[in-house]
Amino acid sequence: MPNTSIIPFIEEQLQKPLPGKAAQYKMATKTRMPFKEKTAPTDVRLASVLCLLYPKNGQLHLPLIQRVITKRDKHSGQMSFPGGKIEATDTSYQAGALREANEEIGVLTEDIKILGELTPLYIPASNFQVFPFIGYVDYVPNFIPQLREVAEVVEVALAELIAPATLKYKSMQFKNKYTVKDVPYFDVNGKTVWGATAMMLSEFVALINQKKVQP
Repeated sequence: MPNTSIIPFIEEQLQKPLPGKAAQYKMATKTRMPFKEKTAPTDVRLASVLCLLYPKNGQLHLPLIQRVITKRDKHSGQMSFPGGKIEATDTSYQAGALREANEEIGVLTEDIKILGELTPLYIPASNFQVFPFIGYVDYVPNFIPQLREVAEVVEVALAELIAPATLKYKSMQFKNKYTVKDVPYFDVNGKTVWGATAMMLSEFVALINQKKVQP
């Protein structure tokens, strides 16, 4: 029976060597592969995201957001974690992740326990170095989307995310009309989760799969 007893395991594993880039790049597109060994440039912008776990109906869930479609956002319309760029007022990358989660989906910062951090990921398309954090609250949050940036909050059961059938491939056409074949993605609640978010989720799934129980 799925339960939340895996939380201590997740916290413990996050303090050990992580699955890292090998796990992340299982969900990379073919166009992303040439950047595999590239380090972030000196003018890189910094951002943090939060993968927030919470119990619901006896299972762990996490929220993803569908970004509002706008010309100024290179990741417009995509599924992502709550998060954004580090502000001058943020005292750390973790503080930035907590602030963004509060601003974008209304989760109370003081209620979140940070379990640890996944491997930072450089995103060439937007020149961001992203620091992903894993957090936990022991209740179902009352999500309040920031309508200027968030079109929808999508609740994903962790058990669904790690199911092999959730990982799929398809051709995708991008804004420049260029089509990429065999793009790996997670099909969750009928939503396509691909790109950097899928890469970070892939590392988290690899970490979870080290334990032979359902989350």
